[in-house]
Amino acid sequence: MSITAADDQAGSPETAPDALAGFTIGVTATRRREEFCALLERRGARVVSAPAIRLVPVAEDAELLAATRAGLTAPIDDVVITTGVGFRGWMAAAEGWGLSGELAEHLASARLLTRGPKARGAVRAAGLTDHWTPPTESCEEVKQYLLAQDLRGRRIAVQLHGEPLTGFVAALREAGAEVIEVPVYRWLPYRDVSPLRRLISQAISGGVDAVAFTSAPAVLAMLNSARAEGLEDALIAAFAGPVVAACVGPVTAAPLEARGVPTVQPERSRLGTLARTLARHLPRHSVTRLTAGGHRLEIRGHAVAVDGELKPLPPAPMAVLKRLADKPGHVVARSDLRTVLPGGPSRDSAEHAVEMAITRLRRALGPSGIVETVVKRGYRLACDRNEGL
Repeated sequence: MSITAADDQAGSPETAPDALAGFTIGVTATRRREEFCALLERRGARVVSAPAIRLVPVAEDAELLAATRAGLTAPIDDVVITTGVGFRGWMAAAEGWGLSGELAEHLASARLLTRGPKARGAVRAAGLTDHWTPPTESCEEVKQYLLAQDLRGRRIAVQLHGEPLTGFVAALREAGAEVIEVPVYRWLPYRDVSPLRRLISQAISGGVDAVAFTSAPAVLAMLNSARAEGLEDALIAAFAGPVVAACVGPVTAAPLEARGVPTVQPERSRLGTLARTLARHLPRHSVTRLTAGGHRLEIRGHAVAVDGELKPLPPAPMAVLKRLADKPGHVVARSDLRTVLPGGPSRDSAEHAVEMAITRLRRALGPSGIVETVVKRGYRLACDRNEGL
């Protein structure tokens, strides 16, 4: 299941410069990582960068050379081009091998089916003519377009985008086509896996509010890394619960949705629209708003806005505040608050740890009267008990 957000209207509150203030977002991108992180940070987000994958240069890939030579043995009827960067890389690699002229001739005589605008733009930039682009920018629609025709005896080259398109290719072959798989680039795990492992731990523990994915291989790399640590089920549970899985498009989201994880996607598969989608979604769905002690509170991932003033909170006071906000106005026992404290203090130190967290929370909030002590029972937010229920 995916939630698709329309492009933001100028001036909407969700797209204000501080729309993501108080939220922490994990970024798994490798390509254009700095650009995407900057888009989120300009909206006030705290960004955790954890590159999940790296790109194998196409000129070094023997599989691409073999596929290219196989394609050149006879005319090609159709070419499915899934990514613009992949197509440009293919053409550049062919030039390095001395095959660019022959490849261009074969492509010029074929029907070029481009998955989206970027792929179409790369084809046109190469001086070639695209035949058709699906409105949904999905491989599934390209497959259905081809299967609606008689494919018996047709030679079809399919440019892969980091992962095998097993079902896509199998369906074309079952329909009678000869399919040449073109692995234009391959993704491998990022050399330093420690940032990704830390991000997995943060997602499971609630240390991030969202994780943004810009490619399906990055999703698979994160899931595989979690599985290697015995944490895949916990990670899936986090994405199915409090942590938003934001994907640039349906291809990227597919591995998560296959596991039942809801995803948030922009209507257009672009980094800018993905950042704007997060800026709309998180303030609407991941903020607790209430009034306590006569003051307006907006509780976000790692901060609380008190009467509009954002106040970052350390993990322990934030955990206590969120637990109190689960039942506004109701008393929460110290024993209950102890269970949400990071690190799980021992029974002997638990009461002191709760008291310290409450003290730090009151100090950070500023105005008095927001958090009340109920003698011998616990603590409560000073608000109407029906609020937020």
